[in-house]
Amino acid sequence: MAKNELLRKYELVIIVDAKLTSDAKEAVRKEATEMIKKFGGKVINSQVWLERHKLAFVIKKCNEGTYYVINFEGASSIIAEIKPLLSIHEKILRFDFVKLASKKEAVAA
Repeated sequence: MAKNELLRKYELVIIVDAKLTSDAKEAVRKEATEMIKKFGGKVINSQVWLERHKLAFVIKKCNEGTYYVINFEGASSIIAEIKPLLSIHEKILRFDFVKLASKKEAVAA
């Protein structure tokens, strides 16, 4: 990451199998936050969003998931670095990144 590169705020949502133990689910959340830190991101917060939620369709033979939300800031290149790692993680059913609008962008919209 270049020193003058603009840091943006992002939200990462990951879904893991709700049937996993609490320790296993927490380990997945911790791994995701460590990935963000490894590539120069700063984790603002991470928490359970939905503890046990029925999925719209079966994913990897699972019909319920636990949703975690991780808010962080980092360079735009961080997404490209983390996506492949999350894609191959065996315990993550789905994930998605959302770029959060800055105050200037929100006012302009």
